[in-house]
Amino acid sequence: MSRRPVRPAPRSRLTTWLATVGAATALALGLAGTSAAAADGPNPPVWPTTSGPAAVIGGLVHPDASPPGANDWQCKPTAAHPRPVVLLHATWTNAYTNWAGLSPLLKRDGYCVFAPNYGGQPGVPFKGTQHIPDSAREIARYVDRVLKATGARQVDLVGHSQGGGLMPRWYLRFEGGTDPAKPARNKVRRLIGLAPSNHGAGASGLGDLSTALGLNPTMSLVMGQAYADQMPGSRVNTTLDRDGDTQPGVDYTTIVTRLDEVVTPYPNQFLKAGPGARVRNILLQEICPQDLSEHLSIAYDSNALQLVFNALDPAHAEPVNCRLSLPLLGG
Repeated sequence: MSRRPVRPAPRSRLTTWLATVGAATALALGLAGTSAAAADGPNPPVWPTTSGPAAVIGGLVHPDASPPGANDWQCKPTAAHPRPVVLLHATWTNAYTNWAGLSPLLKRDGYCVFAPNYGGQPGVPFKGTQHIPDSAREIARYVDRVLKATGARQVDLVGHSQGGGLMPRWYLRFEGGTDPAKPARNKVRRLIGLAPSNHGAGASGLGDLSTALGLNPTMSLVMGQAYADQMPGSRVNTTLDRDGDTQPGVDYTTIVTRLDEVVTPYPNQFLKAGPGARVRNILLQEICPQDLSEHLSIAYDSNALQLVFNALDPAHAEPVNCRLSLPLLGG
């Protein structure tokens, strides 16, 4: 079965977007009557959400829902896909909003998929706002639970923004995700970051300005401590960068758009391989020049998602069939 992300039957982009929004709204309203605890189990099978705005609606209506295909705690990995995939959402979002597109595609392809809501309170749609080391400890407990439930030895992490950058890197280095002395004991094999906030998010000058003016603590009172943690020169950034970008035994992939308006300048997202690690830095526009995705829509960009599949299973990588992907909407 092809692993290339699929799109709906051809019709106008506006018609497709409106239909997607309507369907996602109906799904979200149906979920709204369930309890937050129900989000820990699998959702009924649904079609992939191909539009970021549609997923935002679902995530706002029921912020603790699992994305389709995720969090089936009875799932057992196969020989073809022996490592569960843990999806880590971005700052100020949640698992459903971020992964309603990718999660069902992974599940359809035979992966065990898990997508926690972290760094926020139940019932609040804007998660991933807490101090990054605290969120990393939360993910450490979650990964341990996934390994115990599935019987797997390792997981692969796929994250967006904070979820693909500083937070999982903190987990790998300081919260038990890796064992530098014996990398074979690592709990994580791959880290794949979509627009990862690896070396400071200048936010098209806003973050640089708030840092220069000493306003990050004030901004974090409103936006959460994760805001200050991801700013250039933050204590979290300098602590992580002090001993290099990577951990032995982990394969890293960054998938970056030149049009990113949040993690700027965009080369801040790239990593440099240290001893015993492998890094592949991918600039989307070098593969698909017409790709117009920016920071928000990259998680709903079929070109970027094919690169995620290729990074998860390099032995069966497929060419990227470049499609037009638009800001905010993806494609």
